[in-house]
Amino acid sequence: MFKRWLDHKEAMRMALTDQTAERAAQYVAKTERLEQRMAVLERILTDRSTHLGDEIDRLRDKPIN
Repeated sequence: MFKRWLDHKEAMRMALTDQTAERAAQYVAKTERLEQRMAVLERILTDRSTHLGDEIDRLRDKPIN
């Protein structure tokens, strides 16, 4: 009976470990996407080119469909 209890506890530990690893992977992926978006925003903010303003205006005026 004790062996069965130990097996159950081990199975529960493994399930919790798997859930934790999956959540960590999701957080890593989300963080990477946010970092990519921040890099784009930083490039936009630091680009002093006059062409950037023209590109933004063209995108703003462009019809969606």
